[in-house]
Amino acid sequence: MLEPFAAHLTGELGRSPHTVRGYLADLRSLLAHLEETGHEVAELDVLLVRGWLSRARAAGASRATIARRVAAVRAFTRYLHREGVLATDPGPRLASPAQRRSLPTVLDERQAADALAECVAQSPTELRRHAVVETLYATGVRVAELCALDLEDVDRERNTVRVVGKGDKERTVPVGVPALDALDAWLAGGRPELATTASGPALFLGTRGGRLGVRRAREDVHALLGAAGADCGPHGLRHSAATHLLNGGADLRSVQEYLGHASPRSTQVYTHVSVERLRDTYRRAHPRA
Repeated sequence: MLEPFAAHLTGELGRSPHTVRGYLADLRSLLAHLEETGHEVAELDVLLVRGWLSRARAAGASRATIARRVAAVRAFTRYLHREGVLATDPGPRLASPAQRRSLPTVLDERQAADALAECVAQSPTELRRHAVVETLYATGVRVAELCALDLEDVDRERNTVRVVGKGDKERTVPVGVPALDALDAWLAGGRPELATTASGPALFLGTRGGRLGVRRAREDVHALLGAAGADCGPHGLRHSAATHLLNGGADLRSVQEYLGHASPRSTQVYTHVSVERLRDTYRRAHPRA
């Protein structure tokens, strides 16, 4: 039953391989719970799901884990109802726990500039590391989106990158000159050294010539920024890029499109970061502060 559901997630809903793996792991746990309690899938209802979620909470599952499990079950029960396995869909009656939205950790503009200015790239892996960090900071793309980039996705005439994001949604993101220079250096002196006949069109390559993996890209980011005393990961660079755009005067709608957020609610967290800068300015400049 999970195999056709996985195909549904990938083919019809456009979910990423990472999301599909997470959903299937959650649903295997749910099916095991049904088996332990002596129930069939056709009997799946709100009470059974709540019992399963309660066990997870008692075992120490975080709010984020519970929210992901609820999302997985909602997609699964909707699919089962459509296929006639369930007479009614209990998914809409499941409440997802409220998430505590913490302020993202970001580099300030000086930290980012200093870290990138100190980068010395000579070997192929160093050239790749520099290009990866510059591209992440310039475009605000997710690390998985970066690793999926192909050579033809970089448009030097328009100074843009074509990105395929969540749900196979495509967007075009502008790229600054420093990032393009780092990409040129990688393409001239780094990629040819690592490329093999099996490399294909991948923009970034691993040491064996295959497409750069997400884990290795994260390691590249931590290695370069950590050496400059400004350690943060790829998502921290994404947060930093968005925050610096807002600090520079970009409107929220433009930043939403830049990041590839489906809803402005996802982008609004950055206003809480920028409002700290506004408060500081107000306290220093306003006569009645």
